[in-house]
Amino acid sequence: MKDQNIKKVLLLGSGALKIGEAGEFDYSGSQALKALREEGVETILINPNIATVQTSEGVADRVYFLPVQPYFVERVIQKEQPDGILLAFGGQTALNCGVELYKSGVLEKYNVRVLGTPVQAIMDTEDRELFVEKLDEINVKTIKSQACENIEEARKAAAELGYPVIIRAAYALGGLGSGFCDNEEELNKLAEKAFSFSPQVLVEKSLKGWKEIEYEVVRDRYDNCITVCNMENFDPLGIHTGESIVIAPSQTLTNSEYHKLRALAIKIIRHIGIVGECNVQYAFDPQSEDYRVIEVNARLSRSSALASKATGYPLAFVAAKLGMGYGLFELKNSVTKTTSAFFEPALDYVVCKIPRWDLSKFRGVDKELGSSMKSVGEVMAIGRNFEEAIQKGLRMIGQGMHGFVENKELEVPDIKEALHAPTDKRIFVIAKAMQRKIYSVDEIHEITKIDKWFLDKLRHIVDIDDELRKCTSINVLSKELLRTAKVYGYTDFQIARAVGLEKELGNMHKATLAVRALRKSYGIVPYVKQIDTLAAEYPAQTNYLYLTYAGVAHDIKFEKDKNSIVVLGSGAYRIGSSVEFDWCGVQALISLCNDQLQPRDSIYRL
Repeated sequence: MKDQNIKKVLLLGSGALKIGEAGEFDYSGSQALKALREEGVETILINPNIATVQTSEGVADRVYFLPVQPYFVERVIQKEQPDGILLAFGGQTALNCGVELYKSGVLEKYNVRVLGTPVQAIMDTEDRELFVEKLDEINVKTIKSQACENIEEARKAAAELGYPVIIRAAYALGGLGSGFCDNEEELNKLAEKAFSFSPQVLVEKSLKGWKEIEYEVVRDRYDNCITVCNMENFDPLGIHTGESIVIAPSQTLTNSEYHKLRALAIKIIRHIGIVGECNVQYAFDPQSEDYRVIEVNARLSRSSALASKATGYPLAFVAAKLGMGYGLFELKNSVTKTTSAFFEPALDYVVCKIPRWDLSKFRGVDKELGSSMKSVGEVMAIGRNFEEAIQKGLRMIGQGMHGFVENKELEVPDIKEALHAPTDKRIFVIAKAMQRKIYSVDEIHEITKIDKWFLDKLRHIVDIDDELRKCTSINVLSKELLRTAKVYGYTDFQIARAVGLEKELGNMHKATLAVRALRKSYGIVPYVKQIDTLAAEYPAQTNYLYLTYAGVAHDIKFEKDKNSIVVLGSGAYRIGSSVEFDWCGVQALISLCNDQLQPRDSIYRL
């Protein structure tokens, strides 16, 4: 049951947007504030980011536009005298600030309770040495590593572990200050950089090439646990998860592998003592079922936002309620409105997250991807198969791409080298290698260590393109081939270009319209599907929708009453277009709902 002594709660936001900490934490904080408001709790927010939804009027009772730093937070605590504080909804910035307040005795001095995961549990996950010790207690494998306080210790640790190693900074964001070292010279440079961000650096044995898997896990104070979602990185270990294409649910794990890692995730968060939500990241050896736990985030993360939208399970909302003392069995899933929050989602679709980089805006920048994040935004695409989802996602990132098949503008002098050294364009390098038949799936796997399942699916997209290119005219484009192309994520534009209709009809616009007309004459049209999280096992009422050609009926009924309004968002975050346009869109939607032009339940109705 809810703790009745909690009347006023302070929530720490993430502060300014930065790489690795952007709109997902505005989302987490907004959902938490919404959950607290529903409980009649007075809310105080500290966040200097003026563009966010959570700092809008009506979300929190009081908003302080102050830095999320111990000095300023203490002043606010002194003035407001809150009963509790939430640290898990503002990313690494809020977490680090909360740990400092706890260590310095400020929280104890003003009798402020940390709601949700205890601070000691946070410290056990953030301090690499404590983390390894904690997991050793339950015989869970971690990456062989040593925590170091200076460069001399780092050199000694690397020599003992044997190169290659990876350097990681503790309490750092988005892999800041991390990287791989093949020798002592590289280690000296990286360690110096890492120590400028953190007092503690971890030197780990490199497991480059292993799979990277994540589980989002929820636990209440009664020790009830569920795994909400598991995700798999397209890229193997060595590329930061924020730089990688991510697929949910995992596609290449066997049933035994999936359940082995799920059981381990639950064992870990029970032992650490998480209350609320956390994310467990694994390195997994596909050859032997061997694994290592990379890290545990004892807070809402970027992956949590992805998992929430991918499954329709309101992670941040539920985590805030659990922090107030509720059990999972006492809560309803506010999105499905039918199931308990103590219910693991089941997906009958594939979700694909693709990062967006703006590296071309900077002269002389290194475009190679590694363990430190460079991406400034991301998109999420949904489809009935992997091919459809990834093709949609590549178009969504807003960089002029029309899908997976060859991007004619991309110049690659040396394809093998480009596959070895991953850049923001590696997915299109793979397309070139496949379309020009330079390398087979097995050879690309050997070079990149990307799982063959993913590469086979990409090969399938290229095979469809090859079939389309055999059509010399729109008149020989069969209904079966056209339907296959649409089901696997091809646009009318892509099909027209593959068939060569531009030359035949004079311009690309006419060519695209010709394919569209033919498609509609065959009755090949898209259907609107809901993210129902229950794989149609129970009726659901989500407002998360996606379009697919791999369907036979709509999941929702269209009113067609001429009383609907479309609000266009800004797409993927990029430099110059970020959370401020999320704020604009949300404010527009709230105004429309208040005017009752089209009253509907909204994720953001406050």
